Formats: sequence, C-alpha cells, structure tokens
Amino acid sequence: MPSRHITPVPKGIHVSVHDVDVLMIGAGPSNLALAVALEECDSPEVADRAMVLEQYGDVKWQRNLLLPWTRSQVSYLKDLVTLRNPRSRFSFLNFLHENGELDEFVNLGTFNPFRWQLSAYQQWVADTLEHVRVRYQVRAERIQPIRADDAAVLGFVVHLSDGDTVVCRDLVFGGGRDAFVPEVFRALPTERVIHSTEYGSRVGAATSLARPGGPLRPVVIGGAQSAAEMFMALHQDAPGSSPMMLLRSIALKNYQTSKFVNELFYPSFVDTFFGMSDQVRHKVLDEMHLTNYAGLAPPFLDELYSMIYQQRMLGQPVSSVRGLTEVVGATVEPVPGGGEEVVLEVRDLRYDSVEQVRCDALFLGTGFDSRMPAMVRQLTDTIGLPKVTVNRHYRVDLGADARGALYVQGVNEATHGISDSLISVLAQRSADIVGDIVDRRVADRGTGVDQVSADRALAVRA
Repeated sequence: MPSRHITPVPKGIHVSVHDVDVLMIGAGPSNLALAVALEECDSPEVADRAMVLEQYGDVKWQRNLLLPWTRSQVSYLKDLVTLRNPRSRFSFLNFLHENGELDEFVNLGTFNPFRWQLSAYQQWVADTLEHVRVRYQVRAERIQPIRADDAAVLGFVVHLSDGDTVVCRDLVFGGGRDAFVPEVFRALPTERVIHSTEYGSRVGAATSLARPGGPLRPVVIGGAQSAAEMFMALHQDAPGSSPMMLLRSIALKNYQTSKFVNELFYPSFVDTFFGMSDQVRHKVLDEMHLTNYAGLAPPFLDELYSMIYQQRMLGQPVSSVRGLTEVVGATVEPVPGGGEEVVLEVRDLRYDSVEQVRCDALFLGTGFDSRMPAMVRQLTDTIGLPKVTVNRHYRVDLGADARGALYVQGVNEATHGISDSLISVLAQRSADIVGDIVDRRVADRGTGVDQVSADRALAVRA
C-alpha cells in the first residue's frame, strides 16, 4: 500500500492545526529506518500517528552527489532494516526482487550498490509504508516547546513553510549536520562558492562564471570522498576545464578498511563506546578518523590516479592535486575587459611560501559543522538547556518531568561512536529509539495517563 502523501495547502486557504504522536524531520535514511521500525513494532497505534516531513518533492540519498558512477562504501546488508530484522519486507534485497532486478545485482558480485540504486530503494521504502505518513515539499521553519504549568516539556509546535502547523509529542531530527564553510571563504559571493551538498543543483550555473571564450577554472577544496567526487565530475560537467584540488594533507589517502577496524562499526559497539570515559572516546575517535574522514574508497582512488596518468601520457590538459597546501585568503577581483575572478592566497606548507591561484568558482568538500544542527541548538536554547546531553537511546535530556521527547539521529559521534553518522547502525538505532518511545508510553499507562486525553490536551495547550 503506498504511503499517504499529504498535498501542500495552497496559499490563501485556511489551514488547521494537526496533531501527531511522533514527528520526524527529514526523509533521509535515518528517519526512513525509524519509520520502518515503527511500522514493525508491537504498538502499531504509534505508527498510525507518526509523520515524516521532507522539504523536497521526493526522496533522494545524497541528492546533490547522486552521480551515476558513485557507489556506497557500505554493504547493502546494512540497509534500513536487515541488521534489525532480516525477514523484513523493507530490505534492499526485497526491493530488488519486487522490481525484477535481483538476478542482475547478484551477477555484479558486489556488496556495494551504486548510490542511485540505494536512493531508489529509499524512495521505494517511503512509497510502501502503510502506517507512517510522508509529507513532501514542506520544511520546518520554527519550533516551539509546549510546556506544562510547571515548565515541563509536553511536546512541540512545529510551524511549516506552507503556513501549516503540526503539534507533536515526540520530535526526531534526522537531517544530519549543517554544511561547513571555512571562514576564509565566507565573504566571497555566494554564486562562486559551491559546497558538496549543493553540487548537483548548482554546477550548471557555475559554468556560466567562466571567462568569455574560455573554460571554467574550478578549484576543489578538500581531500576526502566528496571533494574527489566533485573533482572527477567536473571533467564532464565543465568541459575543457582542468580542475585543481587543494588539500592540507600530504596527498590523497584511502580509507582504512581493515576488517579488524570494521568490527568497531558493529551496532553492538555502540554500547561499548557509550560506556567509555570521555578521554577514551576521544582517543578511539582520533584513531578511527581515517575509517570515514579525509580518505577515499580505494577503487575510486585508483580510478582518479589513472585519469590523471592518462592526461599526462596523452598530452591533454592535466588536472592537478596539490597536497600540503592551505588557503589563507580569498577575494574577488575585477578582470580586465569586464567580469570578476576569485583570487586565492595559497600557502605551500613545504616551503612556507605564499602564491596566488586565480579561478572562477570554488567547490568545497569541507564536510560538516561538528556542532548539533542549528535547528536543534535553537530549540534547546529556547527550552533553556545549558548543553545538549543525549542518552543511550538518542533522547535529549529535557528534564525528569518532561512528557515530550526530542531525539537526534546521526549527530552523536562524541557519545555513540563514529558509526553514528553512517548507515552502518541505522537499523539497530531505530530499534533503540522505537523501544524508548514505546517504553515511555507503557510507563504512561502504568501511571494512569490516558493517551488520547493527554494528546487532546497537548493540542489545546498549543
């Protein structure tokens, strides 16, 4: 049965307050896995009163780096559900089976599907949910806590971009971290700075920034997977260009893929990591840095090197990768004859010398802000929390008397381990959160709280 899509309310039409039990912001892998876990839990009434908000008109995984040749670095068995429930109808293998694609995929002989394939799988999951609703083309613009007379948090009022309002008891953030733009680039014109999270939707417009009669002069900043994917893609998306990649490390590196290290991505390791002292957690995260950050998948690294090798041997314009390089300044200057260009002050760390690099556009593979997402910080500031503390079940500490709950997914590396931002633990993390949601409702019944009456009171108070 297809999910119940809710059509955006046209402008000028009266809108009403809707109330749900669980509201999930973002239809990415985290919240889709949670939606599936809600559908499969022993309390279907919770799933019936759950909703996912998605700002776009469809579901896409890594929407702006959905390049035809990119692959997942994680096994398809770590899909939205299999490690929690191998018999689930929502598995990646069942998606292939229902679409008549299983034989072809098996014949590939790989654990690593193409990224577009996993993206199609996630849309299929959203389309086949039977209880949890998915509401498209709407954003959460503003969130207010609902408080009891004693100031305990009862739930939340979420104001949407179409003017509608949703009241919920539990709120789940699953949209990931905010894009990080280094300070040195923040004063540049927006049209000349493209973060990897914007690549697909903005690269076309960026090509118009080239000087008349010449190809685009792109510079890619960063040395991890997203930077390298943009570097590779620019050869097709900006024909005739010779992209330059600047990175502070000595050279491009591959991910650490040891099977011994990969055991630290088991969902069971989350318990171990959560129980460690802060000092030991920091040490583990530092040692695991190259398993996920500042590195490339080994096959892609070989492909990238081969491309540059062929350019050199065939006498073509050679793209360049410059290690031990740091951008210390960035300005826009006029070009004789009209137009502008970006001028980078670049320090060669080998010789501590500075030179200028001129380009038309910057493509940032600079990752994400390490802090909680801005929307989470704004909400917790409004509630009055001095800091965001997350328990083992991914629930923010709102105080012992809180009846409403705030869960955050994919941003808890400091307490739950480096796998928290990856798809490796999606299935089990969803089980942890759903278990906590259901346990809290069971506790309500044990104290005589009538769920329906309480939810009505919540909506009235909102």
